Amino acid sequence: MVDIEISPGKRARTAYSFDDISIAPSRRTREPSEVSINWQIDAYSFELPLLAAPMDSVVSPESAIAIGKSGGLGVLNLEGLWSRYENPKIQLGEISSIPAEQATRRMQELYRAPIRAELIRKRLAEIREAGVYVAAALSPQRIAEFYKTVIDAGVDIFVIRGTTVSAEHVSKAKEALNLKKFIHNLDVPVIVGGCATSQSALHLMRAGAAGVLVGFGGGAAHTTRQVLGISVPMATAVADVAAARREYLDESGGRYVHVIADGSIGKSGDIAKAIACGADAVMLGSPLARAESAPGRGWHWGPEAHHGELPRGTRVYVGSSGSLEEILLGPSHSADGSMNLFGALRRAMATSGYSDLKEFQRVEVVLSRA
Repeated sequence: MVDIEISPGKRARTAYSFDDISIAPSRRTREPSEVSINWQIDAYSFELPLLAAPMDSVVSPESAIAIGKSGGLGVLNLEGLWSRYENPKIQLGEISSIPAEQATRRMQELYRAPIRAELIRKRLAEIREAGVYVAAALSPQRIAEFYKTVIDAGVDIFVIRGTTVSAEHVSKAKEALNLKKFIHNLDVPVIVGGCATSQSALHLMRAGAAGVLVGFGGGAAHTTRQVLGISVPMATAVADVAAARREYLDESGGRYVHVIADGSIGKSGDIAKAIACGADAVMLGSPLARAESAPGRGWHWGPEAHHGELPRGTRVYVGSSGSLEEILLGPSHSADGSMNLFGALRRAMATSGYSDLKEFQRVEVVLSRA
């Protein structure tokens, strides 16, 4: 990695986004139908290497079920509207119609309603009764308050997701979450993130995470770079964390931790590039918010958009491009990479000569921008 001197005493590391790289085909091609994009984490197998982001505009109990039946994993946000209101479709409808200049303030008001444990149990039961895997997310700040409710309600995979999550949070004001102790005491696999450097990822792996979410400030609805000045280009971030996984694999005597790219994945080509950089799966937000059945009704936002003190996101209009099935599996009616996302991944692998995701992580990539 090349360092650039900004001024005497201050250097910057060169980093690359998905837009900066391309996949180089090899000497061999394959039949797309013979390529496997199956993904397995712990005891759970999926036909698609996909987690739907825990955002109210993307995942409802209904859409989590649909995503599960399509072969992916929908992750429900347990700090969202579905855990605060008996019928959140009313609030979702209001959010989709708020004038832009009033959106942030009104969303802050709507999300001040208390999280209700009985609604957490109810929503997770709805998903489980449909016969798909159940995954739910809490932020580190809410773990102590609600994790017992979540575990008792029954989840297959537990996600701890924030703008950034570290294994070592320092605070004099309150007791920090002991991530290693927390994960050790659970009987379900835990996916943790985001992180964006090999060092932070390595700490999460050592804490016992089954998977690490890679991304910081790069989502379509994020304004983290503008508000905090923090962002790491995703190609470099994913490759760095994949390198940390290799180091931890040797250190732990063979324990494999999954790398999940979470951010800056807007088109099908970005999914292929994420896997090529070392990811095992991707977490998608805005591409799924474009489904005709998405709960956001063509609008997209994340938890950062309604933060009570310092919002670091916004509500954005993404529109509707097709059904969930068309977006995930086709057929596509668009040539811009917004539909048949995983059919495109399968074809990218076939064109490059690789038969499964682990092999495809070794594909050659080239810089496409100087």
